[in-house]
Amino acid sequence: MNTDTPKLRSFSSDNNAGAHPEIIKAVMEANDGYMRAYGEDPISEAADKLFKKHFGEQARIFYVTTGTAANVLGLRAVTRTYNSVICPASAHINVDECGAPEAFGGTKLVPIPSPDGKLTPGMIAPYMGHVGFVHASQPKVISISQSTEEGTLYTFEEIEAIVDFARDHDLLVHMDGARLANACAALDCSFFDTTTALGVDLLSFGATKNGLIMGEAIVFLNPEIGEGFEYIRKQGMQLVSKMRFVSAQMERYLRDDLWLNNARHANAMARSLAEQAGAIDGVEIQSTVESNAVFAHIPPAATEILEKKYYFYVWNEHSHTLRWMTSWATTEAEVDEFVEDIKQAVEQVR
Repeated sequence: MNTDTPKLRSFSSDNNAGAHPEIIKAVMEANDGYMRAYGEDPISEAADKLFKKHFGEQARIFYVTTGTAANVLGLRAVTRTYNSVICPASAHINVDECGAPEAFGGTKLVPIPSPDGKLTPGMIAPYMGHVGFVHASQPKVISISQSTEEGTLYTFEEIEAIVDFARDHDLLVHMDGARLANACAALDCSFFDTTTALGVDLLSFGATKNGLIMGEAIVFLNPEIGEGFEYIRKQGMQLVSKMRFVSAQMERYLRDDLWLNNARHANAMARSLAEQAGAIDGVEIQSTVESNAVFAHIPPAATEILEKKYYFYVWNEHSHTLRWMTSWATTEAEVDEFVEDIKQAVEQVR
């Protein structure tokens, strides 16, 4: 390890945070002796039980290593190559997965422009005009994200409306839950409340962003879908041989509210950052902070100063919107230091 390398100060993504110590401990404890491979071990069975506790006994759980794998293989399991998946234009599957849904899933994406990253039945309806038309891809899935790429949250009523629309049009609802924990922490609800209870069919369950080393899950909430997925996961190169090291992370994550405590902390740090930075003359917080993402405007010259010390995203080059993201590992001291540096940078260029 090169101790001379400056410590990265990151507000760009919760992916940049390390793994929670309890997760590391769980992996170390799983490294004891021999266990059956490919998920046929007692740790994976224990993790499955916890998933069912959170999502219902009907849930079928399949562990994978990346969010892209969860999204692509999950969608592939419920579509055919002539189907399409309707999603917001800003959706991760549309913007940040390098065409994997099309290349490996064989499914056409139909992106719908949305200023806040959310869809409504009214926005989806105009894209249903070619149902039954042999020359057009046939819609099969509506994919939503909770929370969205824009840091916004769907209310229960908004999800219910989408589910009702899907049922009326013989569609399925997929949820990209890369930051589902942050959404539930903000909404003060359980995983069940915002998924199974509302009729979501399929979930990409994310945990890496909230404290795992690497580990996601594909959860079929609707018992009538996902037949043969065990073979799709193998074909998709996501059947991990030493599965216990993935499921051990999930088991610890779902036990004793570790997922919730991590997400609450991340959200609280984002609110603190927004409140403090928003009080600086020359800083504009774009909207209400709903999860662990803060979108802001500052003078471009101030951004250049901050980038010498911090890593964050210029989310929109045209409007010069920045995204600052916090994680389970973000400390109050780091937020305070960042805010002070923002203040100094803005004052320097005024």
